[in-house]
Amino acid sequence: MDTMIRQAIEKIKDSGMSIEEREAQRRSFAFGSANIENSRITRDTVKKAENLLKEEAKSSKK
Repeated sequence: MDTMIRQAIEKIKDSGMSIEEREAQRRSFAFGSANIENSRITRDTVKKAENLLKEEAKSSKK
């Protein structure tokens, strides 16, 4: 394997995803999964649902 490729792979293995990257990945997965079942689901729908769930979680902790 090329040295540059090997180094790139090692660098990626050692770095984790940021919180923002993880949230974007979760939204992307949710959109892809939901859109297969219901073509009316949009990325905006997923983002709105995420925000509602966050608000519900906050209010249930109070």
